[in-house]
Amino acid sequence: MTITHATKHAERLLAWYDRHRRTMPWRAPAGERTEPYRVWLSEIMLQQTTVATVGDYFHRFVKRWPTVEALADAPLDDVLSAWAGLGYYARARNLHACARTVIERHAGVFPEDEAALLALPGIGPYTASAIRAIAFDHPASAVDGNVERVIARLFALTTPLPDVKAEINVRAAQLVPLQRAGDYAQAMMDLGATVCTPRTPSCVICPLMKGCKGREQGIAEELPRRAPKSDKPTRRGLAFVLSNRDGAILLRKRPPKGLLGGMDEVPSSAWREGKLVVADALTEAPVPANWKILEGGVRHTFTHFHLELVVAHATAATSRLAKLSPGTAWVTLDKLTERALPTVMRKVIAHAVKAKS
Repeated sequence: MTITHATKHAERLLAWYDRHRRTMPWRAPAGERTEPYRVWLSEIMLQQTTVATVGDYFHRFVKRWPTVEALADAPLDDVLSAWAGLGYYARARNLHACARTVIERHAGVFPEDEAALLALPGIGPYTASAIRAIAFDHPASAVDGNVERVIARLFALTTPLPDVKAEINVRAAQLVPLQRAGDYAQAMMDLGATVCTPRTPSCVICPLMKGCKGREQGIAEELPRRAPKSDKPTRRGLAFVLSNRDGAILLRKRPPKGLLGGMDEVPSSAWREGKLVVADALTEAPVPANWKILEGGVRHTFTHFHLELVVAHATAATSRLAKLSPGTAWVTLDKLTERALPTVMRKVIAHAVKAKS
Protein backbone atom coordinates (compact mmCIF):
# COMPACT_ATOMS: atom_id res chain seq x y z
CA MET A 1 0.00 0.00 0.00
CA THR A 2 1.45 3.37 -1.00
CA ILE A 3 1.82 6.36 1.32
CA THR A 4 -1.11 8.03 -0.45
CA HIS A 5 -3.32 4.98 0.01
CA ALA A 6 -2.26 4.64 3.66
CA THR A 7 -3.16 8.30 4.25
CA LYS A 8 -6.57 7.86 2.63
CA HIS A 9 -7.09 4.72 4.72
CA ALA A 10 -6.41 6.63 7.94
CA GLU A 11 -8.57 9.57 6.91
CA ARG A 12 -11.56 7.38 6.11
CA LEU A 13 -11.18 5.37 9.30
CA LEU A 14 -10.80 8.40 11.56
CA ALA A 15 -13.81 10.12 9.96
CA TRP A 16 -15.83 6.96 10.70
CA TYR A 17 -14.48 6.83 14.26
CA ASP A 18 -15.48 10.44 14.94
CA ARG A 19 -19.08 9.46 14.18
CA HIS A 20 -19.23 5.95 15.63
CA ARG A 21 -16.65 5.67 18.43
CA ARG A 22 -17.77 3.41 21.27
CA THR A 23 -18.19 4.81 24.77
CA MET A 24 -15.92 2.92 27.16
CA PRO A 25 -15.41 3.44 30.92
CA TRP A 26 -11.67 3.85 30.33
CA ARG A 27 -11.84 6.15 27.29
CA ALA A 28 -11.37 9.89 27.54
CA PRO A 29 -13.88 12.17 25.80
CA ALA A 30 -13.29 13.00 22.14
CA GLY A 31 -10.27 15.25 21.68
CA GLU A 32 -8.65 14.23 24.99
CA ARG A 33 -6.05 11.62 25.84
CA THR A 34 -6.70 8.84 28.30
CA GLU A 35 -4.29 8.82 31.22
CA PRO A 36 -1.71 6.01 31.07
CA TYR A 37 -2.93 4.30 34.25
CA ARG A 38 -6.41 3.80 32.83
CA VAL A 39 -5.09 2.64 29.45
CA TRP A 40 -2.77 0.13 31.10
CA LEU A 41 -5.40 -1.16 33.55
CA SER A 42 -8.03 -1.61 30.86
CA GLU A 43 -5.67 -3.31 28.42
CA ILE A 44 -4.51 -5.83 31.03
CA MET A 45 -8.12 -6.56 31.96
CA LEU A 46 -9.17 -6.92 28.32
CA GLN A 47 -6.60 -9.60 27.56
CA GLN A 48 -8.61 -12.73 26.74
CA THR A 49 -11.73 -11.14 28.28
CA THR A 50 -14.70 -9.37 26.68
CA VAL A 51 -15.48 -5.67 26.91
CA ALA A 52 -18.88 -6.46 28.43
CA THR A 53 -17.24 -8.41 31.26
CA VAL A 54 -14.48 -5.90 31.96
CA GLY A 55 -16.65 -2.79 32.41
CA ASP A 56 -17.85 -3.49 35.96
CA TYR A 57 -14.43 -4.73 37.07
CA PHE A 58 -12.78 -1.60 35.73
CA HIS A 59 -15.25 0.65 37.57
CA ARG A 60 -14.64 -1.20 40.84
CA PHE A 61 -10.87 -1.12 40.46
CA VAL A 62 -10.58 2.61 39.74
CA LYS A 63 -13.01 3.42 42.52
CA ARG A 64 -10.98 1.40 45.00
CA TRP A 65 -7.54 2.20 43.55
CA PRO A 66 -7.82 5.42 41.50
CA THR A 67 -4.08 5.76 40.90
CA VAL A 68 -1.10 3.52 40.28
CA GLU A 69 0.20 4.55 43.71
CA ALA A 70 -2.97 3.30 45.39
CA LEU A 71 -2.80 0.00 43.53
CA ALA A 72 0.87 -0.47 44.40
CA ASP A 73 0.09 0.05 48.10
CA ALA A 74 -2.73 -2.51 48.09
CA PRO A 75 -2.11 -5.99 49.51
CA LEU A 76 -1.82 -8.60 46.76
CA ASP A 77 -4.63 -10.64 48.34
CA ASP A 78 -6.99 -7.68 47.95
CA VAL A 79 -6.08 -7.31 44.28
CA LEU A 80 -6.55 -11.03 43.66
CA SER A 81 -9.90 -10.95 45.41
CA ALA A 82 -11.08 -7.99 43.31
CA TRP A 83 -9.86 -9.79 40.19
CA ALA A 84 -11.71 -13.05 40.96
CA GLY A 85 -13.91 -13.99 38.02
CA LEU A 86 -11.76 -12.37 35.33
CA GLY A 87 -9.57 -15.48 35.05
CA TYR A 88 -5.92 -15.78 33.99
CA TYR A 89 -4.81 -14.78 37.47
CA ALA A 90 -1.17 -14.32 36.49
CA ARG A 91 -2.42 -11.06 34.97
CA ALA A 92 -3.54 -9.86 38.41
CA ARG A 93 -0.21 -10.76 40.00
CA ASN A 94 1.65 -9.01 37.20
CA LEU A 95 -0.71 -6.04 37.49
CA HIS A 96 0.25 -5.59 41.12
CA ALA A 97 3.95 -6.16 40.43
CA CYS A 98 3.84 -3.67 37.56
CA ALA A 99 2.23 -0.98 39.72
CA ARG A 100 4.95 -1.41 42.31
CA THR A 101 7.66 -1.31 39.64
CA VAL A 102 6.28 1.92 38.18
CA ILE A 103 6.49 3.45 41.66
CA GLU A 104 9.97 2.11 42.40
CA ARG A 105 11.65 2.71 39.03
CA HIS A 106 9.66 5.52 37.45
CA ALA A 107 8.46 7.61 40.41
CA GLY A 108 4.84 6.66 39.73
CA VAL A 109 4.86 7.83 36.09
CA PHE A 110 4.34 5.35 33.25
CA PRO A 111 7.21 5.64 30.78
CA GLU A 112 6.61 6.52 27.13
CA ASP A 113 9.64 4.62 25.86
CA GLU A 114 8.86 1.23 24.35
CA ALA A 115 11.84 -0.56 25.91
CA ALA A 116 11.00 0.82 29.36
CA LEU A 117 7.38 -0.31 29.02
CA LEU A 118 8.40 -3.78 27.87
CA ALA A 119 10.62 -4.10 30.95
CA LEU A 120 7.57 -3.78 33.22
CA PRO A 121 5.90 -6.97 34.55
CA GLY A 122 3.02 -8.21 32.42
CA ILE A 123 3.51 -5.74 29.55
CA GLY A 124 4.15 -7.27 26.14
CA PRO A 125 4.50 -5.70 22.68
CA TYR A 126 0.77 -5.17 22.15
CA THR A 127 0.12 -3.56 25.54
CA ALA A 128 3.22 -1.36 25.20
CA SER A 129 2.03 -0.18 21.79
CA ALA A 130 -1.50 0.48 23.06
CA ILE A 131 -0.17 2.59 25.94
CA ARG A 132 2.19 4.52 23.68
CA ALA A 133 -0.51 5.20 21.10
CA ILE A 134 -3.57 5.86 23.25
CA ALA A 135 -1.97 7.57 26.25
CA PHE A 136 0.91 9.39 24.52
CA ASP A 137 -0.21 9.60 20.87
CA HIS A 138 2.96 7.98 19.57
CA PRO A 139 2.54 6.37 16.11
CA ALA A 140 2.73 2.87 17.57
CA SER A 141 0.93 -0.06 16.00
CA ALA A 142 -1.31 -1.86 18.51
CA VAL A 143 -2.42 -5.17 16.99
CA ASP A 144 -4.98 -7.12 18.99
CA GLY A 145 -7.32 -9.83 17.71
CA ASN A 146 -9.71 -7.32 16.18
CA VAL A 147 -6.93 -5.53 14.33
CA GLU A 148 -5.48 -8.85 13.13
CA ARG A 149 -8.81 -9.63 11.53
CA VAL A 150 -9.11 -6.24 9.84
CA ILE A 151 -5.59 -6.39 8.41
CA ALA A 152 -5.90 -9.99 7.25
CA ARG A 153 -9.07 -9.10 5.33
CA LEU A 154 -7.84 -5.76 4.05
CA PHE A 155 -4.83 -7.39 2.39
CA ALA A 156 -6.40 -10.85 1.79
CA LEU A 157 -3.69 -12.59 3.81
CA THR A 158 -4.48 -16.28 3.49
CA THR A 159 -1.63 -17.80 5.49
CA PRO A 160 -3.15 -19.27 8.68
CA LEU A 161 -2.55 -17.89 12.15
CA PRO A 162 -0.21 -17.89 13.93
CA ASP A 163 2.24 -17.98 10.99
CA VAL A 164 0.74 -14.87 9.42
CA LYS A 165 1.17 -12.72 12.53
CA ALA A 166 4.53 -11.28 11.45
CA GLU A 167 3.14 -10.09 8.12
CA ILE A 168 0.05 -8.67 9.80
CA ASN A 169 2.24 -6.66 12.17
CA VAL A 170 4.30 -5.25 9.30
CA ARG A 171 1.22 -4.31 7.27
CA ALA A 172 -0.52 -2.76 10.27
CA ALA A 173 2.51 -0.64 11.16
CA GLN A 174 2.62 0.78 7.64
CA LEU A 175 -0.89 2.20 8.04
CA VAL A 176 -0.48 4.06 11.34
CA PRO A 177 -0.73 7.85 10.79
CA LEU A 178 1.64 10.31 12.42
CA GLN A 179 -1.29 12.38 13.69
CA ARG A 180 -4.10 11.10 15.97
CA ALA A 181 -2.33 7.77 16.45
CA GLY A 182 -4.29 7.10 19.64
CA ASP A 183 -7.64 7.64 17.96
CA TYR A 184 -6.48 5.53 15.03
CA ALA A 185 -5.54 2.62 17.31
CA GLN A 186 -8.94 2.71 18.99
CA ALA A 187 -10.70 3.12 15.64
CA MET A 188 -9.12 -0.07 14.33
CA MET A 189 -10.21 -1.91 17.48
CA ASP A 190 -13.76 -0.56 17.18
CA LEU A 191 -13.95 -1.42 13.49
CA GLY A 192 -13.01 -5.03 14.17
CA ALA A 193 -15.40 -5.30 17.12
CA THR A 194 -18.48 -3.72 15.49
CA VAL A 195 -18.16 -3.90 11.68
CA CYS A 196 -15.40 -6.27 10.60
CA THR A 197 -16.73 -8.95 12.91
CA PRO A 198 -15.62 -12.60 12.94
CA ARG A 199 -18.88 -13.80 11.37
CA THR A 200 -21.02 -11.95 8.85
CA PRO A 201 -18.93 -8.77 8.60
CA SER A 202 -20.91 -5.65 7.63
CA CYS A 203 -18.84 -4.85 4.58
CA VAL A 204 -21.41 -2.50 3.03
CA ILE A 205 -21.04 0.01 5.88
CA CYS A 206 -17.29 -0.42 6.38
CA PRO A 207 -15.26 2.77 5.81
CA LEU A 208 -12.48 0.61 4.36
CA MET A 209 -14.71 -1.30 1.93
CA LYS A 210 -13.04 0.37 -1.03
CA GLY A 211 -9.70 -1.34 -1.50
CA CYS A 212 -10.40 -4.29 0.82
CA LYS A 213 -8.91 -7.23 -1.07
CA GLY A 214 -10.66 -9.83 1.08
CA ARG A 215 -14.06 -8.39 0.13
CA GLU A 216 -13.06 -8.07 -3.53
CA GLN A 217 -12.04 -11.74 -3.60
CA GLY A 218 -15.11 -12.87 -1.69
CA ILE A 219 -13.09 -14.44 1.12
CA ALA A 220 -13.37 -11.79 3.85
CA GLU A 221 -15.50 -13.86 6.20
CA GLU A 222 -13.07 -16.78 6.22
CA LEU A 223 -10.10 -14.59 7.19
CA PRO A 224 -7.94 -14.79 9.15
CA ARG A 225 -7.51 -18.49 8.65
CA ARG A 226 -6.34 -20.54 11.59
CA ALA A 227 -4.25 -23.66 11.88
CA PRO A 228 -6.24 -26.60 13.31
CA LYS A 229 -6.23 -26.67 17.11
CA SER A 230 -5.16 -29.74 18.97
CA ASP A 231 -7.68 -31.15 21.43
CA LYS A 232 -7.28 -30.04 25.02
CA PRO A 233 -6.57 -32.83 27.50
CA THR A 234 -8.92 -33.40 30.42
CA ARG A 235 -7.63 -33.60 33.97
CA ARG A 236 -9.65 -34.94 36.87
CA GLY A 237 -9.55 -34.61 40.62
CA LEU A 238 -11.51 -34.78 43.88
CA ALA A 239 -12.36 -31.52 45.63
CA PHE A 240 -12.82 -31.60 49.42
CA VAL A 241 -15.38 -29.19 50.87
CA LEU A 242 -14.91 -29.29 54.63
CA SER A 243 -17.43 -27.44 56.81
CA ASN A 244 -17.41 -26.79 60.53
CA ARG A 245 -20.48 -26.69 62.73
CA ASP A 246 -20.85 -22.95 62.13
CA GLY A 247 -21.14 -23.53 58.39
CA ALA A 248 -17.74 -22.08 57.55
CA ILE A 249 -15.66 -23.76 54.84
CA LEU A 250 -11.98 -24.59 55.05
CA LEU A 251 -9.90 -22.80 52.41
CA ARG A 252 -6.20 -22.91 51.75
CA LYS A 253 -3.89 -20.70 49.73
CA ARG A 254 -2.25 -22.02 46.58
CA PRO A 255 1.50 -21.60 46.02
CA PRO A 256 2.42 -18.07 44.87
CA LYS A 257 3.56 -19.17 41.42
CA GLY A 258 1.96 -21.37 38.80
CA LEU A 259 -1.68 -21.89 37.84
CA LEU A 260 -4.00 -19.82 40.07
CA GLY A 261 -0.95 -18.78 42.05
CA GLY A 262 -1.66 -17.04 45.34
CA MET A 263 -5.41 -17.67 45.10
CA ASP A 264 -7.61 -19.35 47.71
CA GLU A 265 -8.96 -22.82 47.01
CA VAL A 266 -10.92 -25.71 48.38
CA PRO A 267 -8.37 -28.50 49.01
CA SER A 268 -8.31 -31.14 46.31
CA SER A 269 -6.40 -34.12 45.12
CA ALA A 270 -3.86 -33.63 42.35
CA TRP A 271 -5.37 -32.92 38.93
CA ARG A 272 -4.35 -35.77 36.67
CA GLU A 273 -5.23 -37.01 33.21
CA GLY A 274 -7.00 -40.35 32.96
CA LYS A 275 -9.80 -41.91 34.94
CA LEU A 276 -10.31 -40.68 38.50
CA VAL A 277 -10.13 -43.44 41.07
CA VAL A 278 -12.10 -41.96 43.96
CA ALA A 279 -10.71 -44.40 46.55
CA ASP A 280 -7.16 -43.34 45.69
CA ALA A 281 -8.06 -39.65 45.59
CA LEU A 282 -9.60 -39.86 49.07
CA THR A 283 -6.14 -40.62 50.45
CA GLU A 284 -5.25 -37.02 49.54
CA ALA A 285 -7.97 -35.55 51.76
CA PRO A 286 -6.77 -32.64 53.93
CA VAL A 287 -7.99 -34.38 57.12
CA PRO A 288 -9.47 -37.75 58.04
CA ALA A 289 -13.25 -37.35 58.03
CA ASN A 290 -16.48 -39.03 56.97
CA TRP A 291 -16.25 -37.83 53.37
CA LYS A 292 -19.46 -38.10 51.33
CA ILE A 293 -19.20 -38.07 47.54
CA LEU A 294 -21.80 -35.68 46.14
CA GLU A 295 -23.78 -36.42 43.00
CA GLY A 296 -22.75 -34.63 39.84
CA GLY A 297 -19.57 -32.62 39.64
CA VAL A 298 -17.90 -29.49 38.33
CA ARG A 299 -16.35 -28.91 34.91
CA HIS A 300 -14.13 -25.95 34.11
CA THR A 301 -11.92 -25.08 31.17
CA PHE A 302 -8.50 -23.48 31.46
CA THR A 303 -6.35 -22.29 28.58
CA HIS A 304 -4.57 -25.59 28.07
CA PHE A 305 -6.84 -28.22 29.59
CA HIS A 306 -10.33 -29.11 30.78
CA LEU A 307 -10.85 -29.91 34.46
CA GLU A 308 -13.47 -32.26 35.88
CA LEU A 309 -13.87 -32.34 39.66
CA VAL A 310 -15.86 -34.76 41.76
CA VAL A 311 -16.88 -33.05 45.01
CA ALA A 312 -16.70 -34.60 48.47
CA HIS A 313 -18.14 -33.03 51.62
CA ALA A 314 -17.55 -33.58 55.31
CA THR A 315 -18.25 -31.78 58.57
CA ALA A 316 -15.32 -31.20 60.89
CA ALA A 317 -15.67 -32.03 64.54
CA THR A 318 -13.70 -28.97 65.67
CA SER A 319 -12.50 -25.66 64.23
CA ARG A 320 -8.99 -26.48 65.51
CA LEU A 321 -8.47 -28.18 62.16
CA ALA A 322 -7.84 -24.71 60.74
CA LYS A 323 -4.42 -24.86 62.42
CA LEU A 324 -3.30 -27.90 60.47
CA SER A 325 -1.10 -25.90 58.15
CA PRO A 326 -0.19 -22.28 57.36
CA GLY A 327 -2.41 -20.59 54.82
CA THR A 328 -5.63 -22.34 55.83
CA ALA A 329 -8.67 -20.48 57.14
CA TRP A 330 -12.30 -21.05 58.01
CA VAL A 331 -14.46 -18.75 55.90
CA THR A 332 -18.21 -18.31 56.24
CA LEU A 333 -20.33 -18.24 53.10
CA ASP A 334 -21.13 -14.54 53.48
CA LYS A 335 -17.39 -13.73 53.49
CA LEU A 336 -16.46 -15.71 50.37
CA THR A 337 -16.82 -12.63 48.17
CA GLU A 338 -13.94 -11.08 50.10
CA ARG A 339 -11.61 -13.96 49.26
CA ALA A 340 -9.45 -14.44 46.18
CA LEU A 341 -11.45 -17.41 44.97
CA PRO A 342 -11.07 -18.41 41.30
CA THR A 343 -14.21 -19.24 39.35
CA VAL A 344 -13.62 -22.99 39.45
CA MET A 345 -13.57 -22.94 43.26
CA ARG A 346 -16.73 -20.87 43.42
CA LYS A 347 -18.35 -23.54 41.25
CA VAL A 348 -17.19 -26.26 43.65
CA ILE A 349 -18.57 -24.47 46.71
CA ALA A 350 -21.86 -23.67 44.95
CA HIS A 351 -22.20 -27.32 43.98
CA ALA A 352 -21.63 -28.45 47.58
CA VAL A 353 -24.06 -25.91 49.00
CA LYS A 354 -26.74 -26.90 46.51
CA ALA A 355 -26.22 -30.62 47.21
CA LYS A 356 -26.60 -30.05 50.96
CA SER A 357 -29.73 -27.89 50.70
